[in-house]
Amino acid sequence: MNAAQPTEPAGQQPQDQPAQAEQATPDRATADRDASGRPSAPEGAAGNGVVPDRVESVPDQVPVKPSRAGRDLRAAIGVGILLGALALVSLLTVRQLFIEVVAAAVAVATVELSGALRRAAGIQVALVPVLVGGQAMIWLSWPWHRDGVLASLVVTIMAIMVWRFRGGADGYLRDVAASIFTAAYVPFFGAFASMLVEPKDGAARVLCWLIVVVCSDTGGYTAGVLFGKHPMAPSISPKKSWEGLAGSMVAGAIGGTLSVVLLLHAHWWVGLPYGLALVICATGGDLVESLIKRDLGIKDMGNLLPGHGGLMDRLDSLLPTAVAAWLLLTAFVPG
Repeated sequence: MNAAQPTEPAGQQPQDQPAQAEQATPDRATADRDASGRPSAPEGAAGNGVVPDRVESVPDQVPVKPSRAGRDLRAAIGVGILLGALALVSLLTVRQLFIEVVAAAVAVATVELSGALRRAAGIQVALVPVLVGGQAMIWLSWPWHRDGVLASLVVTIMAIMVWRFRGGADGYLRDVAASIFTAAYVPFFGAFASMLVEPKDGAARVLCWLIVVVCSDTGGYTAGVLFGKHPMAPSISPKKSWEGLAGSMVAGAIGGTLSVVLLLHAHWWVGLPYGLALVICATGGDLVESLIKRDLGIKDMGNLLPGHGGLMDRLDSLLPTAVAAWLLLTAFVPG
């Protein structure tokens, strides 16, 4: 029944009311129900007996089905190809140019991460010493290798603590901790990519690293879309599934084995665990950045890359795997 009730006393209803009710009841039933017999009124209209005119236009609207990846897939693939081509050109021409690519990527990612921390949580990263120290880590990795990277990190940490004096005591520990985290997470990890390219076969080593990461991402995405039913970490990254991780493992193991054998002429029993280890690091790196973004309440670190978000959103799996690739290849495939 409608919300409005008759005001006449019981037993004194107008004579024409039964006729009106008989006519109105079929009309309401027709308006409120579709051919299947289910109510067609939108949610929130139940009980008022009125179907808004806008409901008639709903069948004419064709909803756009979003990608299961949650992004513009065409744009993401195009940007990925461009980034891969940039890395390949630098590696296959003058391999030292790859250090410039790493240095530029680290600088942009540092700015994105510090900006996200400032906007979402009010954390003031000591950007100047982190940027300068980060570039020192990258460029000093070529002539002085690990010593140059570690020395640059230590000096950067000291500069951060002094630089933050200007802000006073309020939030000092928070800002210093976030600044040191940024310096370690982005440029320090990125310096291992620079150290990968240092040996004479450095171009092949970098390719072995990139190939496994690409295989891991591609295999995980494909298996997740086709077979993903069991969430791996729903509270962190709801779209990640155990089936996707299995796809990453298979593709990463194949990519690691083939790349190490064909490019570095090492044994398959080195390439197989190498590929699996990088897949684990890539997955962990992706989850770490997802946790950071959930903690900050943001979707992406930036909007520089169409279909990807920020550059930092593409480095989440590359940064930790660069460390693992350098450690494993240095230990088991001497240059």
